[in-house]
Amino acid sequence: MPKALPLLADTSPLCCAPLGGPTSISEAEAVALAIRLKALADPARLRLLSYMLDQATQEACTCDLAPFVGLTDATVSHHLKKLEAAGLVTKERRGMNVHYRVVPEAIHGIARALNLNCC
Repeated sequence: MPKALPLLADTSPLCCAPLGGPTSISEAEAVALAIRLKALADPARLRLLSYMLDQATQEACTCDLAPFVGLTDATVSHHLKKLEAAGLVTKERRGMNVHYRVVPEAIHGIARALNLNCC
């Protein structure tokens, strides 16, 4: 059985060329992209990210996210921590609530790497 890729905390900008481009992806770039893709490879996380992207400010409070996905606050917090560790969202405490915001550059980095018609 293949060894599972650990979810490392990596919030650095993703700057790799498109896959299938004129240069091959380096090992460090492959790891950085894999960390982000692994964080996204969950239906609940994709729905959480989608909800935040649909908001005008691209952010949402955990109190709004849990009912949206139909999961407990603790489960939503777990998923958000995974997205945060991959650099896809940031968080800010406001009083008793925590607001998570999408990091657009991180999403664009993934899209750029997977865009075969780019560059």
